[in-house]
Amino acid sequence: MEPLIPWDDDEDSHIHYNGHTSECNTPVCDEEIEVTYDNDDEIGGVCINAILPDDILERILGNLPISAILKAVCVCKKWNDVVHSERFLHYYVSVASPKSWYFMFTSEFYPSGHVYDPIHLKWHRFEIPFVETPSWSLVSSRGLLCLLDNDRRRKLYVCNPITKHCRRLEEPPGATLADYCALAISLDTSSQSYMVAIVRSKQARGEDIDWDLSIDIYSSEKGTWRCPVNTTLQVWRTGVDCVICDGVLYFTVFMTRTLGFIHPRYGVLAYDLACQSFVTDVDECVIVAPCDITCMRLMNLEEELVMVGGIQKLGRPGIIKGIGIWVLKDKDWEEVSRMPNKFFKGFGEFDDVFGSCGHEKLIYIQSYGSSTLLMFDMYSKEWSWSCKCPAAKKSPLQLYSGICFEPRLDIAP
Repeated sequence: MEPLIPWDDDEDSHIHYNGHTSECNTPVCDEEIEVTYDNDDEIGGVCINAILPDDILERILGNLPISAILKAVCVCKKWNDVVHSERFLHYYVSVASPKSWYFMFTSEFYPSGHVYDPIHLKWHRFEIPFVETPSWSLVSSRGLLCLLDNDRRRKLYVCNPITKHCRRLEEPPGATLADYCALAISLDTSSQSYMVAIVRSKQARGEDIDWDLSIDIYSSEKGTWRCPVNTTLQVWRTGVDCVICDGVLYFTVFMTRTLGFIHPRYGVLAYDLACQSFVTDVDECVIVAPCDITCMRLMNLEEELVMVGGIQKLGRPGIIKGIGIWVLKDKDWEEVSRMPNKFFKGFGEFDDVFGSCGHEKLIYIQSYGSSTLLMFDMYSKEWSWSCKCPAAKKSPLQLYSGICFEPRLDIAP
């Protein structure tokens, strides 16, 4: 496990981690209590490490929030060693039950931001390693993030954003620059192996409505790429969103031929990763969206395919009248909920530009023009606001984006 790197939880507190030694310029204990450590010869102090057995110390640290654990490694070398031990990780996994966190880019040009903890209702300043600009594509599965630069699409990383352990993947052999690119990752927590999928689409030569489709799959177990799909879609082109759910790769598609009587124009294609084939004939298996929607996002919530999208006003493309959530049942979309009007109006000027993501049974929705964050619980069917993000908007044209992930200490790419 890589060294843990703490982050700041308010604008006036700074905690830094440098290599294998930690230095904090904020108090780590009550100033009235004098604390010494094993290598201190001072008489009269209380040596906590000498009093507490290792197993008790592990249990105390293991029941802290992850944000507190990351600060605990700054206290002394003993605590740092305990947190990085295999026995501590085994205990922590057995007792931890964190909800997914939401990371939000809060700078226009730099990859810095804030992460929201929905259990403790708190924002922390945070950075994701190797991301160079907020325009990068970020997708998640369990405790891993997959990162892809959107300019040349040649820099591809898999990382644990908590431990900062990161691995760069070689680009797929023969990959060419595409007009549209979608990224997905799926982690098997039992084996800690993962799969990365890249769906590319490029306009077919000499055709206005046909698009070339390629799918590249990376297996961490084999350490190799394969390209099982290289075909041409008629009338449909892929979008910029895909997800792996229960062994199937789902990706969004858009109808390229305009027929006034055909609605809606958005849909989803399903590719079976085990059988290496589409569920039915590629030109006939599009799962059509339930209505005219925009900003369609797919997510895997406990191996169920969930879709979030903006419901467009009839005859007014690009203008939405609400946001809906659907779950796929066989080949039909079943509506779960629609955002209540009081929440919809709470975003202010809310057009078709918004993002959404989810994990387990929690969905986050964010307007690109605001740091306001809304949550929907699939269990209770309740909508709620997050606490206000401390980041201030620096210009009227500043955009926000983000990704949710499960905070874990035991996962490495």
